[in-house]
Amino acid sequence: MIYYSRKYPFSVPTINDLYGPIAVSASMIPIDDSPIVRDGNAVILAMDHGLEHGPVDFEEVPEKLDPATVFETATHDAVTAMAVQKGVAEGYYPSYEDDVNLLVKLNGTSNMWMGEPDSAVNCSVDYAAEIGADAVGFTVYSGSNHEVEMFEEFRRVQEQAREYDLPVVMWSYPRGQGLKNDTKPSTISYATRIALEIGADIAKVKYPGSEEAMAHAVDCAGDMKVVMSGGSKTSDYEFLSTVEDTMNAGANGLAVGRNVWQRAEPEPILDALEKVIYGGQPAEAALEE
Repeated sequence: MIYYSRKYPFSVPTINDLYGPIAVSASMIPIDDSPIVRDGNAVILAMDHGLEHGPVDFEEVPEKLDPATVFETATHDAVTAMAVQKGVAEGYYPSYEDDVNLLVKLNGTSNMWMGEPDSAVNCSVDYAAEIGADAVGFTVYSGSNHEVEMFEEFRRVQEQAREYDLPVVMWSYPRGQGLKNDTKPSTISYATRIALEIGADIAKVKYPGSEEAMAHAVDCAGDMKVVMSGGSKTSDYEFLSTVEDTMNAGANGLAVGRNVWQRAEPEPILDALEKVIYGGQPAEAALEE
């Protein structure tokens, strides 16, 4: 079981503040008690695409350029958290804090960046906690020439998050000039293991192509939770079949953006996801009801 520490009130200094870094207390709260987890699983609705991909992702659904429309979608019972960058959290979360659990994405880089995979740190754990985050997210590009710096950045995020009772979701995305296939089964298994080894509570990884390969990736993660990255929009059945395979492989849900909010009517796919992820139904049955 992966754990994270109890929350300290902002007005009270931590032991780290007084005496410097020390080991995290052995008295901890199970990740399953986190608000971003429901019945052991999670559906994280991601909307960091405006930074990572640019406005192109909203061309077919221009109304979704307004983050409020996606926050409304995130009020669906299937969704356990909404992942956004700092600016969107500041501007929109206050109107939805009673209905949506907030995951603040701490790093991200524009699609105009042409260098070796890297991700700028745009928000601190302290500030994410101040604006009401229930969890934080951080991308790590293992295999990049910037891997060493990204691991060190993740270490600071992970240790600081423990002070605020915030679970850490790692976008574990092996990328770099030395990687020819970033969804190869052995690469995805390595991605989940890296996330476990350096302290993530949940690893978000790409689908490695089969239920068997995903099961091995889950095994490599030990007791850490693994969720599948939703990826580019596909048909309802193709998408849900992959989610079904992921759940059958022992994973714990999904972190999805485009396959939900790029649909003109996202509620039916969320209804179906709820049946597959929390109800254990097959994709075909979930779509028929």
